Amino acid sequence: MLVLKSLHIAFVVSWFAGLFYLPRLFVNHAMVDDAATRERLALMEHKLYRFMTPLGILAVGLGLWLAWGYGFAGGWLHAKITLTLGLVAYHLYCGRLMRDFAVGRNRRSHVWFRVFNEVPVLVLFAVVFLAVMKPF
Repeated sequence: MLVLKSLHIAFVVSWFAGLFYLPRLFVNHAMVDDAATRERLALMEHKLYRFMTPLGILAVGLGLWLAWGYGFAGGWLHAKITLTLGLVAYHLYCGRLMRDFAVGRNRRSHVWFRVFNEVPVLVLFAVVFLAVMKPF
């Protein structure tokens, strides 16, 4: 189980790196006007999304495997799973935003993306505290 836990943590860290960086690319994408830069950012976003999606699947899959192995006991675990489902929704929404940028349909400002970029930070703090402290 320690190997699974180690892999879970490594994949979570890797997935979060993508969740932190992709919306940051959106901030830059929303600020540029020239076509070459927009095209380059769209390509970077697409490649990053394709890279981080399997990391997220592995992080969630290993987390569920651990929960199954240890038992789905404790309110903290249910809260962590709920936050993880929200993070999966965030990831999928990032995919939609990426596709909107690719076809020139973005209607949001760079300021909106700066705020949007903070969501995974808040989730990360909550999940870490839940997993370490197991408050309920």
